Amino acid sequence: MKLNIAYPATGCQKLLKIDDEKILSLFYDKRIGAEVPADRLGDEWKGYILKISGGNDLQGFCMMQGVLTNTRVRLLFAKGMPNYRERRTGVRKEEVRQRMYRRLSA
Repeated sequence: MKLNIAYPATGCQKLLKIDDEKILSLFYDKRIGAEVPADRLGDEWKGYILKISGGNDLQGFCMMQGVLTNTRVRLLFAKGMPNYRERRTGVRKEEVRQRMYRRLSA
């Protein structure tokens, strides 16, 4: 799993690739906006707290705050809603989105 850790105040970003299931279990079944201690990521992250702000599943569908299920649901999006980019004027699009992190076995 890849974790993109950003610090907006300075604009710094760090991409971590983690394969250890013990470390990744910290992020499973968490909601968007949940705060997670970063102590398990290593000694350099001791004392930091990470806030989950989004993510994608293996098929590339993004998570959306406010959908309270850990499975995919069908949502009707309109202009101005998050996670929707209007391609033509007046078009509504039905999309499948995932809300929460869940463990997918490959």
